[in-house]
Amino acid sequence: MQDINVFKELLRSPQKVVIVPHQNPDADALGSALGLALYLEKQQHHVQVISPTDYPEFLHWMKGHSNVLLFCDKAQRPKADQCIAEADVIVCVDFCSLNRIDTMEEPIRQATATKVLIDHHHGREDFASVEFWDTEAAATCELVYQIIDELGERDKIDPDMAECLYAGMMTDTGSFRHPNTTQHVHQVVADLIGLGANAAKVSKLVYDNNSVDRLRFIGYALNQKLVVMDEYKTAYFAITAEDLRNFKSRQGDTEGLVNYALSIKGITMAAIIIDRNDVVKLSFRSVGDFAVNDLAAEHFGGGGHKNAAGGVSQLSLEETLQKFLKLLPQYKDQLHHNQLQQKALHVP
Repeated sequence: MQDINVFKELLRSPQKVVIVPHQNPDADALGSALGLALYLEKQQHHVQVISPTDYPEFLHWMKGHSNVLLFCDKAQRPKADQCIAEADVIVCVDFCSLNRIDTMEEPIRQATATKVLIDHHHGREDFASVEFWDTEAAATCELVYQIIDELGERDKIDPDMAECLYAGMMTDTGSFRHPNTTQHVHQVVADLIGLGANAAKVSKLVYDNNSVDRLRFIGYALNQKLVVMDEYKTAYFAITAEDLRNFKSRQGDTEGLVNYALSIKGITMAAIIIDRNDVVKLSFRSVGDFAVNDLAAEHFGGGGHKNAAGGVSQLSLEETLQKFLKLLPQYKDQLHHNQLQQKALHVP
């Protein structure tokens, strides 16, 4: 972490700090924002987390959630604008391009505060003067832990902070099942547990906190909306705005659905395409060497990780779906080759 001394000097005296996660924050984005906020508050800094949009209810247990400002909320917008204008330091967590923060992009871009980047995604935009950017890290929460540790402040991590950071690492590794689950990841989460994180509690709060409507929606999607295209080793869901309304869908209710498609034997790539009324959103997952971040970046203005990425479309849901389907023939050889590689890995 080359910029650790710069960061330390930047925070030597109390500062007004704004921490910003990406739009529609997941556990890694919110966990890294709140975990860092709790640490900085202990250092006597004035800290405000501002989220571009709302986030799932199953993350509301995180310490500090009730103090988060939502930039999208008209009632909270004036205070958010004031905090950004008065900030000495703005820390951007779990995104590396300002187009990932929705309507906050221009206010953050124009802010005079020193900008700090903490992230692990590809596609970095050069907007921050202090960077902790490592695409080999499993999660941004892993980087926040490392920063605190390298500042010599590991002992300041209390159970609330540890659980925020643990949640991000747990979810971004797929409960420690994805290939990004390294030896270092296990060492960090073991230390977080030693510092007070209750792993069973966090897992239950994140994964076992469903509404009846969400479970019924998942059942409906699996029964009615799952399409498997064995010819292209691909499975997908196309979810309409009406589907979401029928099941009273809330923020986060579609989270993880794409992984059901990826879990099908013989599937290399899975996708979920969702009509959000103002925009169509796409999430991609893959196994092995098939890089969905390249596909997302080239065709849907998105990006992410090699095996987990997202994008957007201004076309209708049906037009977006047809665009996606027309792309599959050009990736057919890669999708099949990747599947053969995966089979070879399992040969006794």
